[in-house]
Amino acid sequence: MEKKHVFDDPKNVKRLLYVVYAVCTGLFLLDFVFERHTTHGWEGLWGFYAIYGFVGCALLVIIAKHLRKVLMRDEDFYDR
Repeated sequence: MEKKHVFDDPKNVKRLLYVVYAVCTGLFLLDFVFERHTTHGWEGLWGFYAIYGFVGCALLVIIAKHLRKVLMRDEDFYDR
């Protein structure tokens, strides 16, 4: 019998996603509580770092998809 992993159950995956969403929401809300000492004006916008991080991560994924087309080799590249 194959050993079952904790994330094989869809309920556990949903629970984990709810925890991640709650942590992200909590961190976003903490942005309204703490005063930040910023260098540039746009850093003072509420949720700036959350938006900046999301856009940066999305751009990395998009760039990686296009870079894959350039760097990808044939399946038998090393067997030739």
